[in-house]
Amino acid sequence: MTPPTTTEAAPATSAPPAPRLMSLRGRAPWHVAATLAVLVGAAFLARHHWPVIEAGAARLAGADPGWLLFAATATVSTWACSALAQQGAVTEGLPGARLVAVQFAASAANHLLPAGAVNLRFLTRCGLSVPRSATALAVKATAGAVSRGALIAVLALAGPGLLRLPPLSTVAVAAAVLVAVALGVVLCGPLRRASRAVLADVRAVHRLPGRAAALWGGSLAFASLHSLVVIAVARSLGLPLPPGEVALAYLVASSAAVLLPTPGGIGSLDAALAISLALVGAPGGMAASVVIGYRLLTVWLPLIPGLVVLALLVKRKEL
Repeated sequence: MTPPTTTEAAPATSAPPAPRLMSLRGRAPWHVAATLAVLVGAAFLARHHWPVIEAGAARLAGADPGWLLFAATATVSTWACSALAQQGAVTEGLPGARLVAVQFAASAANHLLPAGAVNLRFLTRCGLSVPRSATALAVKATAGAVSRGALIAVLALAGPGLLRLPPLSTVAVAAAVLVAVALGVVLCGPLRRASRAVLADVRAVHRLPGRAAALWGGSLAFASLHSLVVIAVARSLGLPLPPGEVALAYLVASSAAVLLPTPGGIGSLDAALAISLALVGAPGGMAASVVIGYRLLTVWLPLIPGLVVLALLVKRKEL
């Protein structure tokens, strides 16, 4: 009787992920269509402004290596901060070294897979259910958004006049409000259920001071370090802008790019960051150089090593 029991028990452990996978497949066409639309728009803008981008890349070749090394060090530190925030989003203890390796692998895989897929798989392998793992990712994302908002508020208050928004027409503002209201009505039920789950986990995490400190400390450090990367790249190029303005430009751009569903923010963050830097006074070619340098350090150079680490984690059945 023992062998049949063992063979029958196996499907029970693999059954829960099935609804999640079906849900992902059901949403995939919309996600792919939106991603392609943003990428096509980014490609059109890149082609239209290609001379500026080409000049920016050429300027990056003469950047100060000391500042670039500082930017690379800050980039490496972001993965540890991401791991700290993820640990703070759950009450259970997670294996620290593997968690950092997963953040490094996820930074590369998120350009090829749905956002959070690697962390979701890792959390389920650590014993969390699929719904709890998804909620933990939502808690981390919420803390990240709140942290960026807090940093934007602090910088805006510390330097009045730093936050300069482009002029918007009444029609554009009204259209944005109508779209937001329509989405709120359509997604009212799912959003309410998801919010309840996230709030329950947030309350559970905040009953443990160490977990709460890890969640908010890691989230604030993650956003601050990415800002430092942009500042260091700008300094390496000799961009004559105060660090506060550059940091504010990045934080506003990264907050706006979250609303556009492109893998790793490719296209959306690049355009938003270039526009934000231009709004605070960076010349077009210099802004393009900063964006290219930032992306080189945070995306393209770690991409192949990150995918290698991902393959090793999969081979060792950590994912």
